[in-house]
Amino acid sequence: MNLPTRLIVADRGEIACRIFESCRKLGIGTVAVYSAAEAESKHVRMADIAICVGSADPGDSYMNRQRVLAAAIDSGADAVHPGYGFLSEDPQFARDVIRSGLTWVGPSPDVIETLRDRIRARALMEAAGVRAVPGRKLPSGDSSARAPDCGDIGYPLVVKAGRGPRGTKIARSARDLDFALVAARADRSRMSTSDPIIAEKYFEHARHIEVQIVGLRSGHTVALGERDCSVQRQHQKVLGETPAPRLEDTQRDWLYETAVRVARAVDYRGIGTVEFILNVESREFYFLEMNTRLQVEHPITEMVTGLDLVHEQLLLASGEPPSVGVLVPTRPSGHSMEFRIYAEEPIYLGPRPERIREWIEPAAGGIRVDSGYEAGDAVTADYDQLLAKIVVWGRDRAEAMFQLLSAARQFRIGGLGHNLPLVTEILGTDDFYTGNYDTSLLTQIQQ
Repeated sequence: MNLPTRLIVADRGEIACRIFESCRKLGIGTVAVYSAAEAESKHVRMADIAICVGSADPGDSYMNRQRVLAAAIDSGADAVHPGYGFLSEDPQFARDVIRSGLTWVGPSPDVIETLRDRIRARALMEAAGVRAVPGRKLPSGDSSARAPDCGDIGYPLVVKAGRGPRGTKIARSARDLDFALVAARADRSRMSTSDPIIAEKYFEHARHIEVQIVGLRSGHTVALGERDCSVQRQHQKVLGETPAPRLEDTQRDWLYETAVRVARAVDYRGIGTVEFILNVESREFYFLEMNTRLQVEHPITEMVTGLDLVHEQLLLASGEPPSVGVLVPTRPSGHSMEFRIYAEEPIYLGPRPERIREWIEPAAGGIRVDSGYEAGDAVTADYDQLLAKIVVWGRDRAEAMFQLLSAARQFRIGGLGHNLPLVTEILGTDDFYTGNYDTSLLTQIQQ
C-alpha cells in the first residue's frame, strides 16, 4: 500500500491529535508544528517530531505558509494534512505543497479556490439546478462605501467577514446593514483574511444539516449520511447528531442526491461536506456552502459507519482505493451525538483561559473523547477555545442521549471554566428531546 511514510499536520489541538491517532494505527510517522505558546501541548507530545513555526500570533506561526512548508520539508515528511483550521482551505498553500513534491491530503487547489468563494460557489450551484441561500458581496476595501440595497434579498441578513462563525453579524434593516458592514471590515482586518464580506438571507428558524461526501478518483461520488448541527451558539456549532431527527425519507434522499450533484459540479475528489439550511417555516432546503476539509463533526459519521475518515483521506490522497465501506456504503448503524467542550466562564459565556488542574475523561463502551489537552496543560487565549469533543453512540437516539448525559457527568475538568453543564440544559428541553428543534434552541435556553 502506497501510504505516506511521514505525515505533517498543519494544525494544532484536538484535530492534530486525532489525525496522529490514525497515523499511529497505520504505522505512519508524524510531525507536529507548534507556536512558541504551545511548546508543551498535547499534540506536540504525541508527534514523533515537533517543529516550532513562530510566535503565539497565528499569522506568524500556524497560518505562515512558508514556515509550515519549510517544517514539512526539513522534517522529511512526504505528505501534508491541513487539519480543519488555519491553512486547511488555503488554495495557495495546497499549491505550494504540491509544487514541493509532497502529497496534499485534500481536494485540488482549484476546487478549494472555487468553493471558498461563497458567491462564486452559489452561482455555480444555481447553474447546476441547486437552490442556494440568497446573498451578495459587500464592499470590503473602501471604508467610505456604504452597503448596497439588499431589499431584494429581504431582511434579516447575516453579514460575514471570512469563513466560519467569527465576524458574523445580523442586520434587520438597511441601517443595521451599514453598521454591520463597518464591524465586518474591522473583523476582516483583525483576522487578516482576504475573503470577501458577504450578506446572506438569515432564517430565524432553521435547521443546519450537512452531508458527508466522498469524491472518488473514478468520478463516482458517495454520500455517507447526514449530520444535524442545528444546536449553535453565536452561529458556532455546539452539538451535532446523526441521523438527523424528524427528517422524512424523501428529504433525506433529496439531500444525498443534491450533495452528490454539488460535488460533481466541481469534479470534487476527496472527503468533503455539503452544508444545507432548512427553512423550518417553508420546509425548503437551500445550499449554504461546501467545506473542502474534514469537519469538526466527522466523528459521529465514523461512529455510525465504522469508517476512519482520516484513513480514507490518506488512501485517496495516495491514489489507493478506498475501503469497502466507502465503495459499497451500508445503512448507518445506530445513532451518534457529539458535544464540543469549550474553555469558558459559563455565566458570562466568554473565554477565560487558565491551566488545567484536573482532566479525567469518561471511559465506557460507546463513548469516545477527541481531546487536545490533558491535566497540566495551559489553554491560551491566542486560539480557538475548543478543548475536546465528547462523541457517543447508541442503538437509537434515546440511548445516545443517555450516553451523552452520562459522559458529560463523568468528565472531570478542573482549573478553568467550561461549558459541560450545557449538555444537561440542552438534553433537558422538550424540543431537543423530541427532535423538534432548530438553530434558535440555545437562544431560548439562555434567555
